[in-house]
Amino acid sequence: MRKLLWWLIAGSTGGPNRAKIIMTLHDRPYNANKLSEELNLNYKTIRHHIKVLKENNVITSTGEHKYGEMYFLTDKMEENYDTFQEIWKELKLN
Repeated sequence: MRKLLWWLIAGSTGGPNRAKIIMTLHDRPYNANKLSEELNLNYKTIRHHIKVLKENNVITSTGEHKYGEMYFLTDKMEENYDTFQEIWKELKLN
């Protein structure tokens, strides 16, 4: 999971936005529209990052393919949240 998180967060220009989504969903579940509002990011940008995070089993959802689909961190991501925080802290210092 550590390698995957490095790739998702540090491996591209979208990494900081994915990190913000992970941190926000750690606090509570959101739908894409509310994430867009909470993070002040374009809805299409949020949808793109959600797709990437879902494909890599970092987030999951309930009510799939319905308006208001809610997103959560996967159990595996919750178990590795400390690792994510270490990576994010290291990136923020550089």
